[in-house]
Formats: sequence, C-alpha cells, structure tokens
Amino acid sequence: MKLNRPARRATLVVHVSASAGWLGLTLGLLALAVTATTTRDPVTVEASVRAMKLFADRLLLPVALLTLVSGLVLSLGTSWGLARHRWVWTKFWLTLATTTATAFALRPGVNAAVTAAAGGEGLPDPGDVLFGPIVSLTAYVFMTAVSVLKPWGLTGRGRRQRAAARGPAADGRVRQTA
Repeated sequence: MKLNRPARRATLVVHVSASAGWLGLTLGLLALAVTATTTRDPVTVEASVRAMKLFADRLLLPVALLTLVSGLVLSLGTSWGLARHRWVWTKFWLTLATTTATAFALRPGVNAAVTAAAGGEGLPDPGDVLFGPIVSLTAYVFMTAVSVLKPWGLTGRGRRQRAAARGPAADGRVRQTA
C-alpha cells in the first residue's frame, strides 16, 4: 500500500520532527551527563541526574517510538521500501537497537544514578550516565548522514524486485513460466 502525497508528506514531517527531537534530547542528556560527571558539587550532580531521569522517563521513549513507527510507515508506504535499499534497512535496525537500548540500558543506568545521588553517594559509575548519550548521539548522526547520502544501493531483494518490474528481458535471462 502506497501513501498518497499528503499522507506521505505529513508522515515525513512527523518522522523528521521526531528524529530531530530525539537528537536534541540526546544532546541535552549528554550535556547533563557531562555536568554530573565533571562537577564536585553533590547538589549539581543530583539535579543533573534527576533532569536526565525526567527526560528519559517522560520524553525519550515516546519520541524514540514515534521515530520508529513513522519511519516504518514511510518505508512501507513509499517506493523506498523497508528491505529494498540498504540505507533504509540499516536505519531501521539502528533505530530499533537504539530504542531498545534506551528502554533497557539508558533508563536503568540513569535510575541507578538518581538513587545513588539522592542517597548522597555520588555517581557509582560515570559510564552509566555518559555511555548511553554518547552511543546514541553517534548512532543518530550516522543515521542522519545515511538519510542524506543514501549509500550502498539496493539489497538483493530490491534488485530482484527491480528486475521483476522491468520484465523478463531486463536482466538478460529468460524466465520460464509454469
């Protein structure tokens, strides 16, 4: 099923906005993580990780899921397809991986940091708050570059679909019918 032009454009706006929001939230998380890991003031550490928790609990997962769903709708509703082009396929798997990491790695790490900071213990492991935003930011910048550059060409499935659409003589082979 292909999206009509207004639906495709609306979905594209949602996808780009959600993706930009996800990138912005990650930059904010990174700034808070750097602040929490570089300051010696326990009040600043606690305030930073509490702000990270607010972002991670209330905003990050919904924005990540919106990015994932809108990207799926775009890929399935346009000629790009989900598994026709390597760049789309790569973005899908990276988006799924980063969404999963947000839910099962970043959020628990931030929650542990909040618990420790609230108890006056400081950060148990600075990597708990730094690693997630750094990895996420790297993945999002890479996915942005892939979206713009569209490298790598068609997948095997995409090549087969293109050849089938061109007809029996498109790839130089004669097709036998049953």
